Amino acid sequence: MAKHEQRIDEFMTKYGVYQQINMEHKKPIGPLQPLLLLEWKWEEINMDLVTGSPRSRKDNDSIWVILDRLIKSTFFIPMKMTNLVDKLANLYVNEVVRLHRIPVSIVSNRDPRFTS
Repeated sequence: MAKHEQRIDEFMTKYGVYQQINMEHKKPIGPLQPLLLLEWKWEEINMDLVTGSPRSRKDNDSIWVILDRLIKSTFFIPMKMTNLVDKLANLYVNEVVRLHRIPVSIVSNRDPRFTS
């Protein structure tokens, strides 16, 4: 073992925090699932929330971003973080579904409002 490798080993054993962050002890996350090729616009969408914005005149403090994965067309819907699922559903129907129909699949950031 080279001298610098020995010094690294000594350092690692001396400081326990490096011992705790050992990849061998972490559960593997599994294989990634590729997204399929798209055939028609507004059939597959992504949605995410952008939070931390200053309050608007209508008391909105977030932006709901809905993106078509094929043509990259986007809706930016102002909303309140306190909105419940029924309010989000109404916003979605009034802003997106009335123009483009219900998508086949939705990929989201797993916000509890989207997964409930």
